This record gives sequence, structure tokens and C-alpha cells, in this order.
Amino acid sequence: MIPEPSDQIRHRKNKGSRGGRPVSFDAHDYKDRNVVERAFNHFKNWRGLASRYDKYALVYRGVVVLAAIVLWLS
Repeated sequence: MIPEPSDQIRHRKNKGSRGGRPVSFDAHDYKDRNVVERAFNHFKNWRGLASRYDKYALVYRGVVVLAAIVLWLS
């Protein structure tokens, strides 16, 4: 769990009833988000994907599929 920064806690308490609710944490949602973020980071290692260097959408999609297959097999 990522703790709420102390300055945010202090600002929320200073606002009183207008301060809003404290940050909630759902472990299942965070786990799903973590998987997606790591997948995007793996795709960023492919230079063509990160820079959208390909001229045609069909070629770009092929590189995305190839990267996904390599990621899945590794």
C-alpha cells in the first residue's frame, strides 16, 4: 500500500468538513493497474512502439502483436 503523503493529510485536515474523504485503497484494483503499467513499460522498450516510427497503421499493429507475443512467451 502506498501511504498518503503527510502534506496531503495536513491540507485535508485544515479544510475541515470541506476536506473530502481520505484516499481509499483497493488491493485488487491496484494489482490490476500494476499489471497494465508493467505491460506498457515492456512495450516502451520496443523503440518502434514508443516512437510510433512506423508509417502505416497495419505495420504498427503487427509490431504491437509481435511485441505482445514475445512478452507472453517470455
